[in-house]
Amino acid sequence: MKRFITFLMRYVPRPWLLRFSYAFRVLALPFYRGERHRCPVCQTGLRQFLPYGIQSRSNALCPNCLSLERHRLMWLYMKEKTNFFSAPNKMLHIAPEQCFLAKFKSMPELSYTTGDLESPLADVKMDVHDIPFADNTFDVVFCNHVLEHVTDDHRAMTEILRVLKPGGWAMLQSPKDPSYAVTKEDPSISDPWERERAFGQKDHVRMYGDDYAARIAKAGFEVVEDKTVDSLSPDMVTYYGLAPKEYLYIGKKPRA
Repeated sequence: MKRFITFLMRYVPRPWLLRFSYAFRVLALPFYRGERHRCPVCQTGLRQFLPYGIQSRSNALCPNCLSLERHRLMWLYMKEKTNFFSAPNKMLHIAPEQCFLAKFKSMPELSYTTGDLESPLADVKMDVHDIPFADNTFDVVFCNHVLEHVTDDHRAMTEILRVLKPGGWAMLQSPKDPSYAVTKEDPSISDPWERERAFGQKDHVRMYGDDYAARIAKAGFEVVEDKTVDSLSPDMVTYYGLAPKEYLYIGKKPRA
């Protein structure tokens, strides 16, 4: 299974992966039901999560809703530390994740718009370098695992800041290597296989380091490095299929 998923991620274009995943989860779920783990997003009991990633990670992918470790952590954060599920919010979801899509669309208090350059799941075709919405439009923006793909991440961050209302917040998760003090990027690397070796995937153009929060702050955000995962026992981290020491990066737009 690990080799199969790695093959798909390496060689199948993302829009086709999204289409294939709906059939895949119907076939896979009956073999993974159990009680050892629980996905907090869809509340499915599992004997284990599926492996996932080019550098395959065990217990990563929910076979029902297709959440990954980061999505399950975000869900717990939003339930415990925000009013996201109760307050009326206007939200832009960039590169919408399947595990959240139906959940967010069903929330009566949420005005929900999705946008992406290629995803078949998106309502609006858009480039994150030039977001086609007016200033101060949204209360919440999700932009997860996008900034490592874009040519100019600073411009993308400033665009997200621009469309947020004062006091609004953005979830800005990206792959991060804590062994790097400074983000690793080199525009001269254009060969896809060289990019995979340098940045983790063929379509990545950088690998963020410990300066990631500072880069978000440079765009004008107030940055929160949330360590919800550290407050959970090792047993709960395993139960929910989380990654130890994975922190959330939230950018808040100053009120004034």
